[in-house]
Amino acid sequence: MQAAPSRDTRRLFFQNVLPAMLAFAFSGVYAIVDGLFIGQNVGDIGLAAINVAYPITAFIQAVGTGVGMGGAIWVSTAMGQKDTAAQRRYLGGALQLLLVCCAAVTALTSLLAVPLLQMFGASGSMLALAQQYIRVIALGASFQLLATGMVPLCRCFNSAGVAMGAMIAGFLTNTVLDWLFVSVYSWGMTGAAVATVLGQGVTVLPCLWHLARKKALKALAVRPQPGAVWLRLGHVGLSPFGLTMSPNIVIIIMNRAALHYGGSEAVACYAVVSYVACVVQLLLQGIGDGCQPLISRSSGAGDHHSVVSLRGMAYRFSCLVAVLGALAVFLLRRQLPALFGVSGGLAPQVASVLSVFCLGFLPMALLRVSTSYFYAVQQNRSAYLLIYSEPVLLALLAGLLLPGLLGLGLTGVWWSIPAEQLLLAALGLWLVYRRQVLSGQQ
Repeated sequence: MQAAPSRDTRRLFFQNVLPAMLAFAFSGVYAIVDGLFIGQNVGDIGLAAINVAYPITAFIQAVGTGVGMGGAIWVSTAMGQKDTAAQRRYLGGALQLLLVCCAAVTALTSLLAVPLLQMFGASGSMLALAQQYIRVIALGASFQLLATGMVPLCRCFNSAGVAMGAMIAGFLTNTVLDWLFVSVYSWGMTGAAVATVLGQGVTVLPCLWHLARKKALKALAVRPQPGAVWLRLGHVGLSPFGLTMSPNIVIIIMNRAALHYGGSEAVACYAVVSYVACVVQLLLQGIGDGCQPLISRSSGAGDHHSVVSLRGMAYRFSCLVAVLGALAVFLLRRQLPALFGVSGGLAPQVASVLSVFCLGFLPMALLRVSTSYFYAVQQNRSAYLLIYSEPVLLALLAGLLLPGLLGLGLTGVWWSIPAEQLLLAALGLWLVYRRQVLSGQQ
């Protein structure tokens, strides 16, 4: 029987997890705040446009998260092994790779934004509005990359509070500028995008200050080793990249399915639902990623008991958060549409779909912790399987099985989300059990 976690383990867990949860929540609220102001000032078509464009924004953030988390995992593992040279090498490699990605992603998103929007299903006035938004986001990609990449690097230096403070500062900046640019100056989609980019820029500043204070920026002087360090960072970083990007591939799949079975009104409905679900989803991801430095450090030190204790605490706490989140969303399902300026005819549909999505929060909690655990201990194949199966399974459920073969139509599209989360949560728990049996320890 597994022993209860010690008081020190519980203290460290919550010291890392609670700030990480808030940091993740604020990172997701950037898009939600844009949606609030766009919905109230541009209308349903603006909501649909920003939702169609969001996967491009998410790709930028996913690249930064992948590099930053990849670096954080290797740095934390080196800390556990007390290998100062490796710690410096991986930190330097992560910072250098972030700078390279800034240039590459800015060029890529600027060139491919319009074809991608068309591929995602945008056309007519929706395409025009989405272009206005994403043009600015692409030009400011460096701010988003550095913000999402530096936050996990700060956390691995026992500075979860700094990471949280940086995200809060960025969020407050974004909110004030959204009000100013969208509501006061009526800049519409362009104003919302400028507010988002500047908010992310503010997030970068405390992270830079903290890493400089820790003398961590000296690691930039480490000679680049793309054949070794960068490849290792990429190998581990594919998991957090996918975990960040996968929900947005889900948005693409759901947008196309909703458009096919319910038209632009269904896309606007899903935009609001995805914003609300995003908050709960990011809180759950914050639990998994918040305990990642602790699990990686314990794994690197060979402390298997602490790894198991931390994993168990993450499962229990994430389930509690998921249940509370589901209750809150269900009780407020009729009030939430009004926050986004949803038209009266669409509000009942949004409330109904929110009720369906609530059923997926608990399995989502189990899935997020399982995935974060696997990449924290560098069991990358299991992490890849859970992460990259999500869009494939959803495409089958939402695009073919439930609405088409079973004849459920748009209702089947909505039910595909909790069904997919339940199946993947079961797979994740089985993989954890299998690893525990095979290793006899973890």
